[in-house]
Amino acid sequence: MAVKAAITSIGGYIPEFRLTNKILETMVDTTDEWITTRTGIKERRILKEEGAGTSFMAIKAVEELLEKRGIKGSEIDLVICSTTTPDMPVASTAAYIATKIGAKNAFSFDLQSACSGFLYGLVTGSQFIETGKHKKVIVVGGDKMSSIIDYTDRTTCVIFGDGAGAVLLEPNDEGYGVQDSILRSDGAGREFLYIKSGGSMRPPSHETVDNREHYVHQEGQQVFKFAVNNMADVSARIMDRNNLSAEDVAFLVPHQANKRIIDATANRMGIGPDKVMLNIHRYGNTTNGTLPLCLWDYENELKKGDNLIFSAFGGGFTWGSVYLKWAYDPS
Repeated sequence: MAVKAAITSIGGYIPEFRLTNKILETMVDTTDEWITTRTGIKERRILKEEGAGTSFMAIKAVEELLEKRGIKGSEIDLVICSTTTPDMPVASTAAYIATKIGAKNAFSFDLQSACSGFLYGLVTGSQFIETGKHKKVIVVGGDKMSSIIDYTDRTTCVIFGDGAGAVLLEPNDEGYGVQDSILRSDGAGREFLYIKSGGSMRPPSHETVDNREHYVHQEGQQVFKFAVNNMADVSARIMDRNNLSAEDVAFLVPHQANKRIIDATANRMGIGPDKVMLNIHRYGNTTNGTLPLCLWDYENELKKGDNLIFSAFGGGFTWGSVYLKWAYDPS
């Protein structure tokens, strides 16, 4: 049997501070009812530690992963950090994570594909395992979204939160692990979800800062329409391609952007709410952190052999779905 890349350990980290809808009511013109009915979010976590970036959360997630698996950082071959909010431009956040966890024998790189980044990283990491060249690959998904959110913009500040999760990929010859993937992108979508300035097209200046152009801008209705159609489409397609019925699927692991998008995807797949991983009400949209944090929260409910369908949609536009067979029982 061909070697598959199986998830063998999970770690996660969420900051302590809870930014609730009630607090947001005092900051912008919104209400708890408005936020809840349109997004499903009740609170989100915000990283408050001075000088701490995405790596702070990612390192803690990876340290938990290593401890649970009973291995050292020196045994890791590769670290992939999927993030939209790296610690700093140019310098690799993944390289810093690898150094701090003692992964002295690993190479590392960042992967940026907005909210689909972790899914892309999971598939990329699995390729290194399937070639037989690497035995232990860590894929981290995390973002400090509070660093790029305008807390005077009620259309975006109610959605995003901070957090990170990580998975360990190892070879499996029993048929468990990543089975199939469908990954897609459409660059025409970048006008609907982006940060206007700070990149090579429009470098930082006094003007860009004064105009608040370094925060996330989103055309909500356009993004919602594309996300609903495309997340649902690829999720249904990957089931069809692998002859999976709704009864065969243990869980849908959806990107936590909006509960209405999640519900639409589940409905298209014919899956009931009892089979949908959901934590958006507690964390909001942590971008690259949503999928691994779902696994982190639901780990004890997963059984060896469970069929999981991952689904995500992000700015760019990027989207995709992964079919994975779970490799271990709860400890």
